[in-house]
Amino acid sequence: MINENSIPSTRVSYTRQQRLVAISKKVRKWLRLIPSYLVLIAWSLFTIFAISWVVLTSFKTNRELYADVWAPPAELQWENYIKAWTTVKMGSFFLNSLIVVTVSVLILVLISAPVAYVLSRMKFKGSNFLTSLFIAGIGVPLPLLFIPLFFLTTKMKLISTLPGLILIYIAVSIPFTVYLLTGFFGSLPRELEESATIDGASDFQVYWRVMFPLASPGILTAAIFNFIFLWNEYQIALVFISEPTNRTLSLGLYSLQNAMQFTSDWVGLMAGVVIVMVPTIVLYTILSERLISGITMGALK
Repeated sequence: MINENSIPSTRVSYTRQQRLVAISKKVRKWLRLIPSYLVLIAWSLFTIFAISWVVLTSFKTNRELYADVWAPPAELQWENYIKAWTTVKMGSFFLNSLIVVTVSVLILVLISAPVAYVLSRMKFKGSNFLTSLFIAGIGVPLPLLFIPLFFLTTKMKLISTLPGLILIYIAVSIPFTVYLLTGFFGSLPRELEESATIDGASDFQVYWRVMFPLASPGILTAAIFNFIFLWNEYQIALVFISEPTNRTLSLGLYSLQNAMQFTSDWVGLMAGVVIVMVPTIVLYTILSERLISGITMGALK
């Protein structure tokens, strides 16, 4: 006969065994993640240290920099920023970059979003081929496009102009943006389209009033990625911009570096680096939550 008094103890031991198994699984999981976390922590500390050092150095005098590279500044030297902004015309370069990048991102979103919507929601003959074509465009090295684009912009009389640079930025960024937005539009439920169509909405109204607002996290993510890439872009601007007044901020920073090599004004160079970094850091700080949610939305798809 079964002893009834042994049943509760058996249940307790079974529950303890389950808890031990669950705890051991968590411990093994954390042990597997420890190397990744250590690498991420080390990289984060290195990045914070490098940025902090650049910012502190930009407020020093050259004498303080040569005396002790790691010491904090005795007094904040705002003149370094004034010198970098006016003497080397970083203010003009900043305005050029702001115009080029803002206009490029806006036009890029307006072009890429409907293309991605059509490719992800409407299946027609050749749609898969077009999608594969955009994906293949991501892998094309930029230097291979320089010669044909140079001849094309020269014939269009857009060489070394801001409108010409905007067109090139849009052209080289479309494949990645379309590929990114295709996943976001594809993750939206089709029932919303069907209900809007039943209510009498046209295809454009369904896209503009229903699907475009729902895909705003993905569109914002694509816009942020393109803004950061184009803001720091150097190669294309170097090849297609030769007019000094039309230089972007990356070219201006390179000019500042060349100038500081002769004057040894390295603190002024650090001030220019901070001017370049500030917009992207501020943009990411303000929109970091939306960027992460947009990336997560695409990852779920």
